[in-house]
Amino acid sequence: MIPEDLHYSEEHEWVRLEDGVAVIGITDFAQDQLGDIVYVDLPEAGEQVEAGTVIGELESTKSVSDVFSPLSGEVLTRNEALDGAAEVVNSDPYGEGWLIKVKPSLDDPSEALLTPEQYTALVSA
Repeated sequence: MIPEDLHYSEEHEWVRLEDGVAVIGITDFAQDQLGDIVYVDLPEAGEQVEAGTVIGELESTKSVSDVFSPLSGEVLTRNEALDGAAEVVNSDPYGEGWLIKVKPSLDDPSEALLTPEQYTALVSA
């Protein structure tokens, strides 16, 4: 399942642009590869993130995986609900399982991201 209204990174993060704010999470493909997520470590509000850099970790019953920022900007908020219920990333990766919200440093950060078609080709390869 790859929603058509999102943009994607090669590291399997998704971005939804909402009124100048980028909501970021991991894709269904990524959560499926990780297995049951039990812990989430995310940046705090006010932190600056750079595209392509590690911004946190997802710990699953299989392994610990890095979360990469798909764009540069300032973290506005993190999904505090995941602190006690990290498994929501598995059950609803495109909804309640979002990770952080960022104020992008670029006017149109989608230019550096993959389209749904490009992401589909990536995960199908």
